[in-house]
Amino acid sequence: MKTYRIGLIGLGGMAHSHLNWINELGRFEIVAISDVNSSALEQFGNQLNIDSSKRFINYEQLIVDPDVEAVVSVTPNHIHADIMSACIVAGKPFLGEKPFTRTLEEAQQVLALYEKNPISTMIGFSYRYTPAFRYMRELIKQGKVGAVHSFSIQYLQSWGTASQPYIWRFDKAITGTGTLGDLGSHMIDMARFLFGEFEELSAQMKTIIPERLNVATNQMVPIEVDDFASFQARMTDGVMGIFQTSRNAVGSGNQHEVSLYGDIGTLHASTVNPDQLIWIKEESPGQLVKQTLDVPQQYKLRQYEQFASLLDGTADETIPTLLDGFRNQQVLEAIIKSSNEKLIIQL
Repeated sequence: MKTYRIGLIGLGGMAHSHLNWINELGRFEIVAISDVNSSALEQFGNQLNIDSSKRFINYEQLIVDPDVEAVVSVTPNHIHADIMSACIVAGKPFLGEKPFTRTLEEAQQVLALYEKNPISTMIGFSYRYTPAFRYMRELIKQGKVGAVHSFSIQYLQSWGTASQPYIWRFDKAITGTGTLGDLGSHMIDMARFLFGEFEELSAQMKTIIPERLNVATNQMVPIEVDDFASFQARMTDGVMGIFQTSRNAVGSGNQHEVSLYGDIGTLHASTVNPDQLIWIKEESPGQLVKQTLDVPQQYKLRQYEQFASLLDGTADETIPTLLDGFRNQQVLEAIIKSSNEKLIIQL
C-alpha cells in the first residue's frame, strides 16, 4: 500500500497524540512541519529527523511544498479557517481539527472556497472511531432496539475547575467558544453520526468561573467563554435528544457517553469502556435482560486508517468531511443564538 508524505501543522500538546496515531499505522511519513514556536520546530524536527529546509514558521509554505502530499493541522481554533482555505486553494488534501471554525461566518467562507474547488477533506471528530459508538450505530441500523425515540449525550471533563489558570482555551478571540466548541462539537457530531440531522433546539450556556489567573502576568483575566452548555434537540424522524457538557465536572477524566431508548431496548456506550456497550432488551412482556456486549473487531477502525482510505479514494460514508464540519458549525451557532436570545431555533 502507498505511503503518504504528510506535512504537520501545529506542534503543541495534541500533536504528540497525532504523531503516535500516525506512526502506529505505518502508512504516513512526516516530511515537513510548521509552528510559530521555533523551539517546538527544533524539538520536533530533531526528533523526526526533518531537514531544516522543511521546518516552516509560515504554514502556507508547508502547504504549497511539492513534497507534501497531504496536510494534518493540529492548531488552535483561530487559524482553522485560514489553514483549510489555503489547503483548498492549493488543492492539498487535509485532516483538520475540530471545531470546524470559530464562527459560522468563517465556516461559510471556507465552504464557498470548497464548492469552487472540492478536494479530499476530513475533520477530526475522533469519537466516530470509538468502537462502542460505531457498534451502537450498527445495532441501531439493524433495529435491535426498535425505533429510537430519545437519547442523552454528555461529555464531561474536570480540568477546567477554579484551580486551572488562564490558558488559550479560555481566550474567546482564539477559541470562539469554550466548552461548547471544545467538547460540545463532539456531541453534535456524535448525534448526527447516530441519529441524523438537527431540526430544532433550545440551549443554555454558562461561564462558571468568571476570571482566572494569568500566571505570566500574575493578573486575573475576565473569562468570556462558556464552562458549561446544555441543550435539547429534535432530530430526524422526531428523535428527541438531551445534551450536556462541562469542563468543570470534578472526577470526570474524559467521559463522553451516549444512552438511547427505543421501542424494544436501550443501549449505553461510553469512552470510559470503549470496547463494550450495554444492551437492555425485553425478552418477553415485562421481562428485561441486561447484556454487556464486546465490540466485534470489524468496528475497531482507527482515525488514521480512514484518513489513509480517504487518500486512497476508498473511504466510506462514515468519514467526517468538510461538509460535516460546516453542518456542525451551523448547530454550534444555533446553540449560541438560542442561549443568548432565549429562543427555540429551527435548523
